[in-house]
Amino acid sequence: MRTILICFALCASLLATCAARAQTAAAAEACKSTAAGDLHVHALKSEIFGNERKIRVLLPAGYGDATNKDRRYPVLYLLDGQNVFDACLSEVSHHEWSADETVRQLVADKKIPPLIVVGVDHAGKDRAREYLPYKDFVGNPDMDEPAGKQFPDFMTKEVMPLVDGQYRTLTGAPNTGIGGSSYGGVASLYALLAKPNAFGYGLIESPVLWVGMGQLVRDTSPLAAMPRKVFVAFGGKEASDPYISQKMIGFVRQVESNFHAAGYDETNFRVVIDPDAEHTEAAWEKRLPGALTFLFGDWKPTPAQ
Repeated sequence: MRTILICFALCASLLATCAARAQTAAAAEACKSTAAGDLHVHALKSEIFGNERKIRVLLPAGYGDATNKDRRYPVLYLLDGQNVFDACLSEVSHHEWSADETVRQLVADKKIPPLIVVGVDHAGKDRAREYLPYKDFVGNPDMDEPAGKQFPDFMTKEVMPLVDGQYRTLTGAPNTGIGGSSYGGVASLYALLAKPNAFGYGLIESPVLWVGMGQLVRDTSPLAAMPRKVFVAFGGKEASDPYISQKMIGFVRQVESNFHAAGYDETNFRVVIDPDAEHTEAAWEKRLPGALTFLFGDWKPTPAQ
């Protein structure tokens, strides 16, 4: 009976999402962009996935000043780039992460160093296929075999060369982070584990850790890859059924236990459980200042290893 209820809850959630997308499509046409700062948009044709998407690069204040002409910057890659800077592009909730405003304020307050933030757009209908390394047998049981095991290569062989070739980046794991939410959180955690020499910082929001019947959780035990810092967060009301939410939080706690077993502590691995938070961009926006401060607050320039 519990399994049937879970399936009904998931179906209801999917139907609500489809309805929300239909309702917001017309509104998006008249929406005024909320993106702020020195934002550059590039078109990337992917040979790995055989499609095209936009890469949104937010440069720090003063990037083009003559006094900074030789300065290089750490980079944070955020998935679902449509939702990172501009509410008009957020097709489900019409709400953004406000990464541009948040980073600008944290830098001004000297809580984090100036950094380049890159929003990597998802591929629309192919989002789940590209982000998931394992099938989602619970939320999407009829899906074809996903291609997410190629996602780390997509990032390191296509996205990052584009950014590194155009901008003054500091490369290597000590200077590079990756983050995302939901399926994007899954893709970010998988990339963090699969490419330890490329990504040193992980911002994992509301990850759907039941994919592959928990295989991604098992991938963290034993923990072979050793990222520098990882922030993981989840809300207590991410599902309409409290049982499902608690089940998902249990997966997060198991990942936390696996990282602690590998030697991590509160200085380099943090879990935040927000009891009243839902599975929304608003929740991820709210937690972003704390996540960035934890990850990059004590960052120092380090040569790529």
